[in-house]
Amino acid sequence: MLKGILAISGQQGLFKLVAESKNNIIVESLETGKKMPAYSTSKISALEDIAIYTDTADIPLKDVFKAISDKENGGEAVSHKESANKLKAYFGEILPDYDRDRVYVSDIKKVLLWYNILQGKDMLDFSEEETAEKEDNEEKASE
Repeated sequence: MLKGILAISGQQGLFKLVAESKNNIIVESLETGKKMPAYSTSKISALEDIAIYTDTADIPLKDVFKAISDKENGGEAVSHKESANKLKAYFGEILPDYDRDRVYVSDIKKVLLWYNILQGKDMLDFSEEETAEKEDNEEKASE
């Protein structure tokens, strides 16, 4: 689901990886559809590699998105422009044990913004994760 979706520092929104070349990659904005090069000097993060700190372990971003989707019944999350206290309270409902010392309000804003972008583009599909989880559980049960 998050494969090929990138966040680029200094750039608004999310991008889809289109092509790779020797010195850069070509990305397409999910919001505008415009293509542009992203150079190795930019800090580029793949959403599938991002995790959120909790008191016990790091939770992959896709699992956080799943929790938001479950809470909102597949709908849109609260706006990332809400007050800091409201965002912290909301995130606490989604991920009760998130590390309040290492997860900043700016991180919460990004997660909610990214979720709403992907949800608005109908790019959140949790069915493949649920199928994989069921298969894993069935394998463990048969052992």
